[in-house]
Amino acid sequence: MIDPIVAIDRLRAAFRGPAKHRTLHAKGRFYGGTFTATTRAAALCRAGHLSGAPTPVVVRWSSAGGNADVPDTQPDIRGMAVKFRLADGTSTDLLSQTSPRFPTDVPEEFVALTQASLDPRSMPLFLAQHPRMLPAIVAGIRARGVAAHVSFAEPAYYPIHAYGWLDAEGTRTWVRYVFRPVATGADRLARTFTGPDRLSEEMAARLARGPVTFEVWVQLAGPGHDPHSAVSVWKGARKLLAGHLVVTEELPDPEAGGSPTVFDPTRVVDGIELSDDPILRFRPSAYAESISRRV
Repeated sequence: MIDPIVAIDRLRAAFRGPAKHRTLHAKGRFYGGTFTATTRAAALCRAGHLSGAPTPVVVRWSSAGGNADVPDTQPDIRGMAVKFRLADGTSTDLLSQTSPRFPTDVPEEFVALTQASLDPRSMPLFLAQHPRMLPAIVAGIRARGVAAHVSFAEPAYYPIHAYGWLDAEGTRTWVRYVFRPVATGADRLARTFTGPDRLSEEMAARLARGPVTFEVWVQLAGPGHDPHSAVSVWKGARKLLAGHLVVTEELPDPEAGGSPTVFDPTRVVDGIELSDDPILRFRPSAYAESISRRV
């Protein structure tokens, strides 16, 4: 497996982003709100934030690239990271993206794909050499995962990893999340936003009008569904509405003083278990290396 230092070196060189910024998802803003789980979710998972009581959340919407100077008009994958702050002082994170599927289980291949995607001349050859990635890339194109989005509030976001939900008796159910927007193109603001920071400007105006809500759905793994692979497709999986995430305000930048806020998909609490997904297991070491360069 690729060394995290090498992975971060290659990604930072590819984007040529400013020093002390995130290696990926460099451009983003922080927001606050609450998450409230449904009774059906609470029956399947004993985790505190799924009890049904409103749980504070910190949300960071971002663009996927590693250069924060790239304007929002540039097509990109968008990210939605969510930190759930439980009543006992613990927290757990979900990191999601607008592309519904991940192309590989191999960290080194993900780094190489990211590098190739920044050079239109090399991308066709890369895909010819890695044809098994094509279905996930096609799924992303169909879902408009990479686009010049007009709002962070309108796309669906997909945390790509499966997690084990444990109920009060310890029975495990493997789930995958989807954040589905309530907002549609029909209820956009009358004003058009065109500047380099149009996504954050649009969100500020949207929140001035009222909260932004996402339905949190989960797929429930059944026979033949692999929770330990980011590329696996759960055909025919049963779906359940797990709760509602309501964003109400933009927050002051918690990183303004130089201390990074870390969203880590392996940060879990009692009632939630990690899969053996190799991409998931690699991410904390890569994040640690990236964070070390930011501080």
